[in-house]
Amino acid sequence: MKRILSMAAVATAAALALTGCGSDSGSGSAATSASASEAPATTEAAQTGENITFWLIGGDTPQDLRDYLIKEYKEVNGGTLTIEEQSWGDIIAKLTTSLPDPANTPDVTEIGNTQAPTFTNVGAFLDISDMYEELGGSKLLQGFVEVGSVDGKEYALPYYFGSRYMFYRKDIYAAAGVSVPTTLDEFNSTVATLAEANPNNIPDFSGFFIGGQDWRNGISWIFANGGDLAKYENGTWTSTLSDPNTIKGLEQLQQIQQTASKAPRTMKDESPWLYFNDSDSSTAEDGTTTATALAAATIMAPGWAHWSIGDLDADGNRVWNDEKFGVFVLPGNDGKPAPVFAGGSNIAISAKSQHVEGAKDLMRIIFSAEYQTLLAQNGLGPANSDYVSAMGSDEFTTALVESASNAKLTPAAPGWATVEGSGKLEEFFQKVAEGGDVTALAAEYDEILTPMLNGK
Repeated sequence: MKRILSMAAVATAAALALTGCGSDSGSGSAATSASASEAPATTEAAQTGENITFWLIGGDTPQDLRDYLIKEYKEVNGGTLTIEEQSWGDIIAKLTTSLPDPANTPDVTEIGNTQAPTFTNVGAFLDISDMYEELGGSKLLQGFVEVGSVDGKEYALPYYFGSRYMFYRKDIYAAAGVSVPTTLDEFNSTVATLAEANPNNIPDFSGFFIGGQDWRNGISWIFANGGDLAKYENGTWTSTLSDPNTIKGLEQLQQIQQTASKAPRTMKDESPWLYFNDSDSSTAEDGTTTATALAAATIMAPGWAHWSIGDLDADGNRVWNDEKFGVFVLPGNDGKPAPVFAGGSNIAISAKSQHVEGAKDLMRIIFSAEYQTLLAQNGLGPANSDYVSAMGSDEFTTALVESASNAKLTPAAPGWATVEGSGKLEEFFQKVAEGGDVTALAAEYDEILTPMLNGK
């Protein structure tokens, strides 16, 4: 994947202490699966076996893959692999509490690529530079490698990637008499036209459904106009919301929010397909179910969202309908795809792990040809570019690869996890969506975010 984030190497680890409040441990997950023809060689640890814990975040890793890891680890190491699923909502607090504690740390953990720099810079992860070439070396996604590296040493390597692209309703586009846009300017005007036309007379209809707090999708307009969220100069990170190019992108996004989107201004990037299917439902933590109906002609989501889009069959499963649904990559104005946020995760061994050999065995399994192929076959962009072809050649894979070709990561600042955890980006983007003065808001939040970026 082409990385276009321009940044200097972080010279020293941040002075951010790994302390804070955590929450209850995640639920355990899984067992069993298939064997591999090219399984990693058994190590000395397999003579006795080491029992290790692996934290996965969210449900993106399918159960079959979890079962595979458990079975392979048993065969390779002789010990037991326990997989615990954590939630994205409180992972920073849990890692902050658990990683420094040898008695409670996960041996290996998934971590969001935007969170990797913070934990890497404070020494939370084991230096695995000696394994880098063995695990894939230059064939690994280099943008993800960079955010998990400090001073030329590798600590957190890529787990999977999933760029964002557009899902659209062919039937609604046709009824409104509009075509798939080929430039960003065309996209901005097309979704406004769709919202105004609203050919099916749907209440609160959006030409493009994007929540007011949805900065992960919203930053695409910043990137597409040559702006960025932060820059690194002379040993310091600085928030760049006030940069003229960033302002231009924010003003375009604000225009879309005002003319094309009826999504709640308090909404983040949460399940937009619920407003894209003809009917859908979601279940809250308290068990209540909320039904939704078609309210959008276009949504933006990671590639794996296509599993949640389609018409219901007799068994209640979603089945993609080529006549009704389609995909396209958000276009830029330069003939290339617009730079979108490169979603995905990194993976690392805890520096406090008491079972390092077992943890390294698990890393070898995860970066093996068999597991990388399984990731690809399940719609998750594999860390190693050699296995991207295993994803197939359907429209979803084509869109994923095309969007990933110009995708971009958030700044590799030591305090980026603090920025995300603070909710300040959501707060800022909501105020922009509500029609606030973009220039004044940008200046205000630059002052707030700059100290956070530097771990202060």
